[in-house]
Amino acid sequence: MDGIYLAHKNENGEEQTLKEHLEGTARLCGRFASSFGVYDWGYCCGMLHDIGKYSLAFQERLNGSEKKVDHATAGAQLCWAKKGIYPITAYCIMGHHSGLPDTGGDGDTGDRATFTGRLRKKLEDYHAYEKEIQIPPLSPPPFQPGKTENQGFFSAMFIRMLYSCLVDADFLDTECFMNGGNIKRDSGDPIDLLYERLEAYISGWLEHKEWNTINGRRTEILRNCLEMGQRERGLFRLTVPTGGGKTVASLAFALRHAKENDMDRVIYVIPYTSIIEQNAEVFRNILGERNVLEDHCNVDYEATEELKLMQLATENWDKPVIVTTNVQFFESLFSNKSSKCRKLHSMTNSVIIFDEAQMLPNDYLKPCLAAMEQLIRHYRSTVVLCTATQPSLQGILSEDMTGVELCPRMEDQFSFFKRVSLKNLDKLSEEELIHRLEKENQALCILNTKKRTQKIYQEMKGEGVYHLSTAMYPLHRKRVLKEIRERLNASEKCIVIATSLVEAGVDLDFKTVYRQLAGADSIIQAAGRCNREGKNSAEESITYIFRLNEKEYVPGQRQQMEITASLLEDGERLDELETIQQYFEMLYHFRGEGLDKKNIMKEFNKGRFSFAKVGKEFRLIEDHTKTILITKEKRAEEIRTELNLRGITKRLIREMGQYCINVYENDFDKMQAAGMLLPLCDGMEKEYFVLRNPEDYTEDMGLMLDAEYGQAVLF
Repeated sequence: MDGIYLAHKNENGEEQTLKEHLEGTARLCGRFASSFGVYDWGYCCGMLHDIGKYSLAFQERLNGSEKKVDHATAGAQLCWAKKGIYPITAYCIMGHHSGLPDTGGDGDTGDRATFTGRLRKKLEDYHAYEKEIQIPPLSPPPFQPGKTENQGFFSAMFIRMLYSCLVDADFLDTECFMNGGNIKRDSGDPIDLLYERLEAYISGWLEHKEWNTINGRRTEILRNCLEMGQRERGLFRLTVPTGGGKTVASLAFALRHAKENDMDRVIYVIPYTSIIEQNAEVFRNILGERNVLEDHCNVDYEATEELKLMQLATENWDKPVIVTTNVQFFESLFSNKSSKCRKLHSMTNSVIIFDEAQMLPNDYLKPCLAAMEQLIRHYRSTVVLCTATQPSLQGILSEDMTGVELCPRMEDQFSFFKRVSLKNLDKLSEEELIHRLEKENQALCILNTKKRTQKIYQEMKGEGVYHLSTAMYPLHRKRVLKEIRERLNASEKCIVIATSLVEAGVDLDFKTVYRQLAGADSIIQAAGRCNREGKNSAEESITYIFRLNEKEYVPGQRQQMEITASLLEDGERLDELETIQQYFEMLYHFRGEGLDKKNIMKEFNKGRFSFAKVGKEFRLIEDHTKTILITKEKRAEEIRTELNLRGITKRLIREMGQYCINVYENDFDKMQAAGMLLPLCDGMEKEYFVLRNPEDYTEDMGLMLDAEYGQAVLF
């Protein structure tokens, strides 16, 4: 075929030549890859990713042919045949549409979707590329794995990062052409300007000189974080007690550090969406709306046209401050899909702060820490582990990854900010627990299961007594929390029976807290809801730890509970830093191989990679629950109607989440057998259900979890 080879046509009939697309993608991909020092690798991937479009069959497809053409395998086969260091790029090119493939077996034939299989696949003739394109030269990467590093994991991470650069560059170049040459994106303000705004915000704080006041101590921590921000990239810890001003101090370190080290962005990784929303609001107030991007399941940037730029930024994290979840961060890192991997290159040359670091996922701790080490060693990033209950990671992290502490006089700070006394009650009956709570005026009781929470609440319900659990949909919980805060502020009676959802990210202040035996870190978090504002002495502000006589199964918490019980029996004080360290050391020792329960690390060996398999299996939250829409409110019923009439949209699904609860399969099966549920609508990737009778959801307790087999609903 002679003439012009095309990459795309837009709806206006305009044409983009293939050479233009390859060169544009190569330049962008090279620029992204330069953030970790490999411009030439990015440029090469971009230049070769679509050379399969030089086939006659693909050009005919652009002109209306319905014949399917594999254009992604051509560049991969070319790079593999060139040997040397080029085969690494073959994975990126092969997967730029369908996802990074598993290596597969030596016997795989051309009909297999594995990397090995597709290398043997017979393709349309694409060699016309030779008239327009030259294979770019490659030099060895500027970094190599250390002696103690897993070489397979190192190589897989390098492939992922290159892949991310290619996918994002390909999308952006195509998007620019389709929009007539306009890139409708907003990357936010530069780090230097954000740091100036932070300096203006904290200028008054830095005037505090009285070190033995709360504000003085917060200023001391803040000052130290600012000074430490001048350090070189690496691993840091910020171990700050409740009330120490952790949020602003960590932002101060991050922005100063990014400014001093010419870094691109700050990424906050947080376990709970409630904390995300609070922190993001603080950051927006300091830095401006357009500079802070929330990326999690509860945020909706599609609602208005002016927020469309924010929605686009969620695709590749093209903002200076990102606030996201553990789930979003780590599942993207271990995904093989282009849509999730697209943002990975934005994790390079960044300050990454893991807030509530004790919540790093135990089941995947080893691969998560291995990825964090890679980001520090080879991708110019800094990691900060931020919490009041710092996990003890020695023996899991490499020996040279010790972490620099950012909190000055750490032990003294914890003594100063001590606001609570812990007291172990050992075993109680439900009746004894209820009797104690009935004597309280303002108390929080945290139990381990939703069923137990509902049961205790039912025994106590009355004026000033509240129930809080995930048996209530998010908007309902927010209303109840507002009422609870109003009663607490008015010094009225307020007894709250809740699950662990109130332990972090919920700003409540009770005179007394009762916490059923759990992990030591959970107990310390619960104690943070007691005397939070420091209005009373630590001696009169007590968090009681108790066990109930009746045993109950708490999924995934057995070892945490047993270790905490052992420490209490030995007379250890859970609010001591040494005890917290001992707790995590014991937990990680007993978990052993369970810290990588899916054997993720073993799936990446030299020359053999299980990208697709790991992408499927790496799930921080195992999907053992079913989602139920509660239609008690008018808007929830409207969403149900829209889904059935107009079909599924991301916006509707996201908004629907504010009216949904998740139940474990055992409870779901009982409700299903009792005829309490209806399927929501067809065509949804995930199965959703609707509560048939809204009366089964109460205003005080949410969804009643007492359905039993044999129970029936009469029509």
